[in-house]
Amino acid sequence: MMSNPRANGEHQNPVDLRLVRYAVTLAEELHFGRAAARLVIAQQTLSAQIGELEHRLGVLLFLRDRRSVELTAAGKLFVEGGRRLLADAADLVLQVTGAVRPVRLDEITEGLIGAFLAQELRVNLPEVLIEIVQTQGLTAGLRQLQDGDIDLTFGRVHGHEALPRNLQHQLVSFAPLGVVLAANHPLAQWDQLPVEKLASSPLLVHTAPQAEDWADWIDCFISRFGLAVGRRLHGHGRGAVNSAVSAYGMPALGPLTVVPPPGLVLRPLCEPIPVCPVSVVWVGSQPNPIGELSGDLAQVIKTIIELAEEWGWRSLPPQRWWLPDLDLRAFRASLSAADLRNAT
Repeated sequence: MMSNPRANGEHQNPVDLRLVRYAVTLAEELHFGRAAARLVIAQQTLSAQIGELEHRLGVLLFLRDRRSVELTAAGKLFVEGGRRLLADAADLVLQVTGAVRPVRLDEITEGLIGAFLAQELRVNLPEVLIEIVQTQGLTAGLRQLQDGDIDLTFGRVHGHEALPRNLQHQLVSFAPLGVVLAANHPLAQWDQLPVEKLASSPLLVHTAPQAEDWADWIDCFISRFGLAVGRRLHGHGRGAVNSAVSAYGMPALGPLTVVPPPGLVLRPLCEPIPVCPVSVVWVGSQPNPIGELSGDLAQVIKTIIELAEEWGWRSLPPQRWWLPDLDLRAFRASLSAADLRNAT
């Protein structure tokens, strides 16, 4: 049982924003090493500062041993309030300084949904300041959301570990996938390439370590259709993928939104069409994830969903299609009977 500092005559204010940020970050990671890395401080320093915060409060926020870190009931209350406090503090600074806060949107990499939407948002919402930030995948984007460095990121949320409770998401697209391959590759003869034909050529799997959702989608696809992996590489960006395809002569999976450079071609996949669900993710609480928002961020999210509906992005193909089992279970309740009949 911790002693209450007020009972001991201590009057130091426990609500130090720096310590609040430390506690919130540790609660998100539940690992001192990872939390310290995010905060760019030593692990020993973080441990000491959390101990100092608990001493000031007179309660334990975390249960920890050599193997695990868990929030106590008091810790959960503190972290929920701490997130609101940090957000309010950031807003206060902007109000006092008169600064216009941009909506910071993560495009992840060139040619993906985020990059395209950023251009359209500037046209549809000229009064809103849009700032582009580039991470290297949903895992990195979620951390930056939690740290307050960005406002929106994109990715396959059901292919990731459970999202923190303070993050909300809405589907933007069931994005159909294709393959990038050399123009002289035998499979390039197909205008639309049946998935079964990929069995004749080992795949190049090229992912960023921070894009765990995409890497999992690829592994599910390869496993489901009995495909072979020729080489696995870690990297970021469509340019890096294209360079690897040219160097190794192997096809690589990718979105249909990127025009390949000379010497490479992009072929849609079919029979079935593999689709990757992409959602927009932001910090927010239930039960009304969009309606509760106000200001520019609410406008941006609502416009993203409206544009996605207008362009038919949120609809599944009328032909046979495939989703990983995790995603199919997540979306099954919202799919029509016709959609489900086309599921593979």
